Amino acid sequence: MKVIEHIQNAKKPLLSFEIIPPKRGGNVKQLMGILDEIVKYDPPFIDITSHAAEMYYEEKPGGGYEMKIKRKRPGTLGICALIQNKYNVDAVPHVICNNFTKEETEDFLIELHYLGIDNVLAIRGDDSGYKKPVSKGRSVNNYAIDLVKQIADVNKGHYLEEDLLDAESMDFCVGIGGYPEKHFEAPNLKSDIKFTKDKIDAGAEYIVTQMFYDNSKYFAYVDACKAAGIEAPILPGLKILTSKKQLATIPKNFYIDFPDELSDEVMAAKPEHVLDIGCEWTKKQVEELLNKNVPAIHFYIMQNAKPITKLLKSLDI
Repeated sequence: MKVIEHIQNAKKPLLSFEIIPPKRGGNVKQLMGILDEIVKYDPPFIDITSHAAEMYYEEKPGGGYEMKIKRKRPGTLGICALIQNKYNVDAVPHVICNNFTKEETEDFLIELHYLGIDNVLAIRGDDSGYKKPVSKGRSVNNYAIDLVKQIADVNKGHYLEEDLLDAESMDFCVGIGGYPEKHFEAPNLKSDIKFTKDKIDAGAEYIVTQMFYDNSKYFAYVDACKAAGIEAPILPGLKILTSKKQLATIPKNFYIDFPDELSDEVMAAKPEHVLDIGCEWTKKQVEELLNKNVPAIHFYIMQNAKPITKLLKSLDI
């Protein structure tokens, strides 16, 4: 079933999750343990992140450094197949622009179609520090809207390759990202919402927000989107704070702010108490969001099911 159909047909609050593939050469058993735990909560769909190649430098034995390129987290396609066929949960792979050509994106969509996967989340992707050389005759999607348009074309049976011009059309449900505290590259929230509206007009059907710790910012964002003519469901994205270190790493990596009350409490607490504080804070967020009848709540759990298990056991949903 499509994500938008899950939302429209829901008879109770929906909970969805987002996980990250293991590192290159890692073991999928840990990931399966996470999946075994979260499927107990009956998620209608699970997102799987996708990762482009990254540039890094490795010290050489004789001195100096050597630049290397590696895709550190492959496996999105295989994990999607695992989720959809072993766990009977709809998989939502992330499709990204950075360091993938349009041709590679088309191949990825075709493979998803073979697997019976009907949902994708279209995002630009993080800057990995590496720009993949693009051979003559090839092209790339520079922005998420370009990616949404390509998926919309595939849905209409319009392919890049001439030998696919008579191939059947597909029917992907496309989600996109939203930023209650605005995308860090946007000059202001108003322009960021305009870009979001453009993606909805291009074929996207729902929005999943970046994580936030202040519900008032989500509610204000939803109101601003509605005022701009966006009628698509906007799913709030939440992540449980689990360590003091995250007070620095989350704002650095995701360009969001922590409320003073939360950061002050965490900074004053012993390290072993931070998870309890994080769960209690997210519990209050969830309860308020559900009281406001949000369409669903999307949890960023990545590679650790313990915090979300602790949280959901404390919630009466």
